[in-house]
Amino acid sequence: MTKSLAEKPLLESIIEQKLKPFVKKIDTEAYYARDYLLELGKEGFFRSEGKTETEYLLKEMKLVEETAKVCMTTAFCLWCHLAGLTYIRNTNNSTIKNRLLPLFENGELLAATGLSNPMKYYAGLEKLHLCAEETDGGYILSGVLPAVSNLEESHWFGTIASVSESKRVMFLVPCNAKGLKLKEKAGFLGVNGSATYACQFDQVFIPNEYVLAENADEFVELIRPKFILYQIPLGIGIMKASTDSIHKVKSRQNGCNQFLPTQASDIEETIHQIEEKLEQLLKKESFHWKEIAKIRLETAYSTLEATQASMLHNASAGYLQGCDPSRRLREAYFFANLTPTIKHLEKVLSN
Repeated sequence: MTKSLAEKPLLESIIEQKLKPFVKKIDTEAYYARDYLLELGKEGFFRSEGKTETEYLLKEMKLVEETAKVCMTTAFCLWCHLAGLTYIRNTNNSTIKNRLLPLFENGELLAATGLSNPMKYYAGLEKLHLCAEETDGGYILSGVLPAVSNLEESHWFGTIASVSESKRVMFLVPCNAKGLKLKEKAGFLGVNGSATYACQFDQVFIPNEYVLAENADEFVELIRPKFILYQIPLGIGIMKASTDSIHKVKSRQNGCNQFLPTQASDIEETIHQIEEKLEQLLKKESFHWKEIAKIRLETAYSTLEATQASMLHNASAGYLQGCDPSRRLREAYFFANLTPTIKHLEKVLSN
């Protein structure tokens, strides 16, 4: 996942100006780094035109990783946007693809994913929370999604509703739709700056022009590999930041950190192995989504181990409120519980 020399300075500049100054505010005051995400779009980091799928996947995965090294909350918001982009890029709905896709890729609109509940539904963990009734020109949606992130009034998100026992439909929903109420959710251990809301659908009309897939079951099979793939660099970014943190305190207290069981070199070797597996997987012409899920699960466990090691190496300095090692520890626990969670992955991979 190497970045071209031409792009790296631009991304570093955007991170320096639009993200780094706000990291503590994001963590402690639930500040949402919308301007950073919009700037990435305006500078062309989301454009897929003229690229193969593998090319833009690799570029955008690296974008998530570099963001996560600085702030995983914002990298998670970035993942939400990329997940939403995945749905829009893969739909057969020409209205969405031709009219809306350019806006989402050029930094004019931001997308999100309301698929936490549906992904759990397809894993046999939950029932679908939304139901849809066919009507003239579209569908009427009712129900509640407990938590959808990267939302504001002008944003859009993808979600799935049940029409009948045998039919589920996937929709692209504008946050300003009539009958849709957003209630902000905060008070989390971390990632409060993720613009997360509970979404209550009270007879919300969604026209056919915003239907992503009439057969959501088939569409999920298409998008699920990328949905999970984009998450892996969240963990890799935290792990790389943790190794940097360990290196910085190497000489403290006469170098006694050398006696700790997990060293930066151990984490770096794990990262190398994960990246090699990703590279080999993406070289294949086809693969099952569970192959990605295995790497995602390994990354989640490894991220927890890396952040804990960083806490031990930093000792009391890592225990201060607002310090980077403790923030990354909390981010790692969020990553472990991001759909698909560790227990979700363990279940589907046990079959």
